[in-house]
Amino acid sequence: MKSQKSLLSGCVILLTLVSCMALVLLISIAFGIDSHVNQVFGAPANHISTQQRLILSLQLILHEKSLTSPLNANGLPQTFQIDLGEATADVIQRLEQEGIIQDSDALRTYLIYKGLDTTLQAGVYTLSPSQTPVEIAYALQDATPAMVMFRILPGWRIEEIAQALPTSGIEIAPDDFLSIARSNPAGGYLPYELPTHANMEGFLFPDTYQFRRDVPLQEFFSSILSNFDKNLSADIRKGFALQGLDIYRGVSLASIVQREAVVEEEMPLIASVFLNRLKINMNLDSDPTVQYAIGYNSTQKTWWTNPLSSQDLTTNSPYNTYRNAGLPPGPICNPGLSALQAVAYPAQTPYYYFRAKCDGSGRHVFAETYQEHLNNGCP
Repeated sequence: MKSQKSLLSGCVILLTLVSCMALVLLISIAFGIDSHVNQVFGAPANHISTQQRLILSLQLILHEKSLTSPLNANGLPQTFQIDLGEATADVIQRLEQEGIIQDSDALRTYLIYKGLDTTLQAGVYTLSPSQTPVEIAYALQDATPAMVMFRILPGWRIEEIAQALPTSGIEIAPDDFLSIARSNPAGGYLPYELPTHANMEGFLFPDTYQFRRDVPLQEFFSSILSNFDKNLSADIRKGFALQGLDIYRGVSLASIVQREAVVEEEMPLIASVFLNRLKINMNLDSDPTVQYAIGYNSTQKTWWTNPLSSQDLTTNSPYNTYRNAGLPPGPICNPGLSALQAVAYPAQTPYYYFRAKCDGSGRHVFAETYQEHLNNGCP
């Protein structure tokens, strides 16, 4: 009997020792896991319980590689938008569907572990599969992206581009922009021979650009002017030459066509009218050239005064094509590709006049004679 009690007591002691050793082992493993996860992913959010911390840490170890490695090291940036009120689960699912991350479950685990799952910011981001999911998790906490989109509209003059800078997110002061834009782009930026009085008006190609917020001024201009050079194809330059125009005069006329046209498909017709006038040394009589000469209208709060008065048409400026024959001294805005193509390859017409239709459509009626032009007037 005493022997049985001794045996039983020994078994209890043994089980206790084994349990203690197992507990020590589990604590050691848990401590090792916790230490490793802290080293790789940092400390967890304060509100995470001990049990939840252990479970999440185990999951993070299992997904460590997918969280700390990009899906595609050579992946290109792409736009990603989070809508106001969009659920976190939907956001990370779309990240996987759009090929930005590999494993949405792994990212969700990380977000919960760090307490970032409730702090994603609505906004438009520039993300890339070359970023790790951990980097993306933090990028989505700030709706102010490092890269911003900047758009130049066809027909903007350089002052209008300058006005768009303060609200674009680009850290370039309008005055700094204008000081460079008013210099000659030949040589340093464009491989063309331009008149000495030329500036960048006409050569800041309308398009949507992506820039770093802190893009240097020189890089900003270089990107935009390089885009102009790329779009001014050999065919367009050949077309200018066929019309008896060099690059500067061709861009100048295209800038007038850009401002005159409301409907893009009419640009070749409008270009033909002005080219026909130039051939017989007839004044262009273009309202936009007068608008350019007048400059900013503080009452209308625009650079393009409309309507023009009869007194406006007498404005003393070399840009006023009602008073001066031929083209103005330079471009009056930055024309888009369609306007450049219209001047290079205009419609072949007998027209010397055009005026707006009376239906408010923005289209024009064209005429060969002045009397026909008068007859086209609105009742």
